[in-house]
Amino acid sequence: MSEIHATAIVHSGASIGEGTSIGPYSVIGPHVVLGKGNKIGPHVVIEGHTTLGDYNTVFQFASVGSAPQDLKYRGEPSTLSIGDKNIIREYVTLQPGTQGGGMSTSVGNGNLFMASTHVGHDCHIGSSNVFANSAALAGHVTVGDCVVVGGLSGVHQFVHLGNYCLLGAGAMVNKDVPPYCIVEGNRAGLAGLNVVALERRGFGAEEIRLIRAAYRDLFLGSGTLKERLHILDASTPKTGRVRDLIEFVKQSQRGVCSPRKGGSRSDEA
Repeated sequence: MSEIHATAIVHSGASIGEGTSIGPYSVIGPHVVLGKGNKIGPHVVIEGHTTLGDYNTVFQFASVGSAPQDLKYRGEPSTLSIGDKNIIREYVTLQPGTQGGGMSTSVGNGNLFMASTHVGHDCHIGSSNVFANSAALAGHVTVGDCVVVGGLSGVHQFVHLGNYCLLGAGAMVNKDVPPYCIVEGNRAGLAGLNVVALERRGFGAEEIRLIRAAYRDLFLGSGTLKERLHILDASTPKTGRVRDLIEFVKQSQRGVCSPRKGGSRSDEA
């Protein structure tokens, strides 16, 4: 059975899964669906057309599913969908979609949103990501899997963060960040490969060697990025980690971050 504190306000229309607990003074709206085993702390507000999967933990003062901060929003029944085993810390704000962005915001599984993280409307976030304190995603941002967003970072609208990338603390990101890469600064530039994370995630030495070689050829070689991309594309197998990097750059709409003027933090240069 679910455990709901006597001071919590849970609308009769909400769906509360087995084993879910709701702490003192929390408010759960009429269209909210909570799966099983969720832990909702005190003073949490979950409203709108919001769905949480199973075994999520939401800490005090988080705001989940409240109306997006978009002047074009007119109360349309857009959604916020959150998967399983996410940790949502204090003062985090997660907001639903808008009609202009597809009507939905989505979050995968196993993400950590540290205190004061903001996820704007129409964002789509994968799984196993870490958002450090006060990281902020504007609307329409797409985040892959296994991404680390450093504290006090800001991500511009419509930016795409590729799998396994890392944003240094305070990074201001206005272009797409390719998979496996580190970016730093304002405006953020490439600062090498996220090698430590790749090793921790089980990438083999040969995989990392190929990614490093591709990074050098693609971002540090001679000629234009378009020319370098064409050469690497033609010489790379149609599957594999390097192919994922190539396809990300090919499909980028905003353009990708370029190497920072201060050089690399590692030996990629």
